[in-house]
Amino acid sequence: MNSQFDGKVALVTGGSSGIGLATAKLFAQRGATVYITGRRQKELDEAVQEIGPSATGISVTAIQGDVSRLGDIDKVYQIIREQKGKLDILFANAGIGEFAPLGQIKEEHFDKQFDVNVKGTLFTVQGALPLMAAGSAIVLNASLVSIKGIPAFSVYSATKAALRSFARSWAVDLKGKGIRVNAVSPGVIPTPGYHTNLGMTQQQLDDYIQSVTPAIPLGRTGTTDEIAKAVAFLASDESSYITGSELFVDGGQAQI
Repeated sequence: MNSQFDGKVALVTGGSSGIGLATAKLFAQRGATVYITGRRQKELDEAVQEIGPSATGISVTAIQGDVSRLGDIDKVYQIIREQKGKLDILFANAGIGEFAPLGQIKEEHFDKQFDVNVKGTLFTVQGALPLMAAGSAIVLNASLVSIKGIPAFSVYSATKAALRSFARSWAVDLKGKGIRVNAVSPGVIPTPGYHTNLGMTQQQLDDYIQSVTPAIPLGRTGTTDEIAKAVAFLASDESSYITGSELFVDGGQAQI
């Protein structure tokens, strides 16, 4: 059993499904004490059962909350502070997306995505800092879309570009503190979010995958496990000289 994160305390926001769940599971398998957050208690309970005990026998802890609400963020850190007194790894993963082409964008569409993806990430990271010591790591979940033009996806893409900018700026803000911050940018990774957030049917998702695959040099879409491994690398001492960077995990799509 890989003990890479023995003794570490990790928080994964949006950890009840998709990339967040896969990452929380990997952290637990590698010895971390894991906390996950999510908006829906039922999905959190199911995630806890799927993750199971960590390599050290400690079960994952689920905390219901919405990162767009600062009170919910405070609650998460209060629990971690009381139970563990520290946080070594933060994967700021929680995010949502919706389609709307220019000319049909509503204020609610804009506010909803920026509140969760940008404001939520900012205050999640800021709230974590008092619990983080030198050697800690922060990973932001950005996206390939921050540098690609995707139809009807401009607001979501802008939120992800903001996260990439955060990684650069915060690496400077944290200079001298020994806390690293990086961004992982997934490519096309089929997850439940395509259905729950984007409202796509399975047929629409299948058609999308078929249309985009020729643009991916590796000739396929990625998996949540592949993103989780990249996040684990950025969160580990193996990337100890990397900060302010963006790691594309996209089969090469962003490079062509």
